[in-house]
Amino acid sequence: MLRVVCFGPGPRFKGGISNYNTSLAKALERHGAEVFIVSWTQQYPAIIPRNFLDTESKNNLLHDTAITVTYLTNYNNPFTWSATVKYIKSLKPDMVIFQWAIVLQGLPLGWMARRLITSANLEVIFDCHLIVQKEASKIDKLLTSYGLRPAYSYIAHAYKTANELQAAFPEKKFTITESGIRKKNENTIIKLFHPVYDLFQPDPNLNITKAKEKLHLKKYVFLFFGFIRKYKGLHDVIRAFKLVTEMREDVSLLIAGESFWNTLNKNNLSTKLKSTLFKAAKRLVLPQSSNEQDYNPLQLIDELQLQDSVSVVNRFIANEEVPLYFQVSDCIVLYYSTATPSGVESLSYNFNLPVLATRVGHFPETVKDGYNGYLAEPGNIQSMADQMLRIVNNPVPREHVAASSKQMSWDNYARAILNK
Repeated sequence: MLRVVCFGPGPRFKGGISNYNTSLAKALERHGAEVFIVSWTQQYPAIIPRNFLDTESKNNLLHDTAITVTYLTNYNNPFTWSATVKYIKSLKPDMVIFQWAIVLQGLPLGWMARRLITSANLEVIFDCHLIVQKEASKIDKLLTSYGLRPAYSYIAHAYKTANELQAAFPEKKFTITESGIRKKNENTIIKLFHPVYDLFQPDPNLNITKAKEKLHLKKYVFLFFGFIRKYKGLHDVIRAFKLVTEMREDVSLLIAGESFWNTLNKNNLSTKLKSTLFKAAKRLVLPQSSNEQDYNPLQLIDELQLQDSVSVVNRFIANEEVPLYFQVSDCIVLYYSTATPSGVESLSYNFNLPVLATRVGHFPETVKDGYNGYLAEPGNIQSMADQMLRIVNNPVPREHVAASSKQMSWDNYARAILNK
């Protein structure tokens, strides 16, 4: 039996990478592996003014498995990096899969990978959610090089990511495979996909009519779901939706998610100190970036007088609540300015929800215009509004969504990683 360590945030943490790491571990176990999750205790520098822990969800996502979770690695404490390497080696795994989702983690991940890769018959795989950061900093190339260089095996969820990985390491001659077949010590990119999340299943007992009434939703519902961050383009979604309301009165926009930089009490001294230090550090490495901590697209709802057509649930959505928001909606809106394979997109496919997206990143690979969704031009509010009207007037059959995502299963994903 293969022994596999999935290193990344455990289910105690918020967000898509935590859900992803949990789903991956469960899929690998279903296919016969003995799986261990080794998790961060703190994923980022202590100065980042945000709460990353999920204190809302009650259900245990691993209740039906034999998977153990060990919370061990603190970004800010290198002694825990050493302890993590020692612990992983004690498990005698055949494979360690690191979740690579933010360049900032390059230092601890690269340090640990170098010490694990010296172990005989141990394959280190980096599961790359991105290569080029959404906000490029002065130190990205250095951290990417240090973090990813020691491995031979990499997973990419889109050809865009695979191409960026090749560009980041031009001296490495990569073999790209979609089957998962690879040779020892041969630089390989396993080009797969972002699997369709199966952690959250539709509630068969949900009364959709009553649920829509409670949320003050009209006949047709556009959904924006997940963390509110600038690159996700909620400001564009709201402006485009305003144009739609000028053409139709039977539409609603449902916004369900937490403002990414609004999770701590801003009046606390510790929060003020963290914010000050974080802003200073960000100016050093991201001199051209805007201060996303001040990003508040929700104020557009009042400015554009959309109070009667927009419903907002501005908090972290617990696992138990997730199905509700997808089941009352008719499509998901992903008008991102930049994009890497999206957990929200994957989650929407689990509910056979059509996708409205911009022509950026991987979206043209996964969203087939007119088949499982519609594509808008990035930065073009009129184009975005046109696609919103288009999907109301010409709905995408749910069976098309199901068919397009059929091959993107966790089982197919696990088989490729395990070479089955």
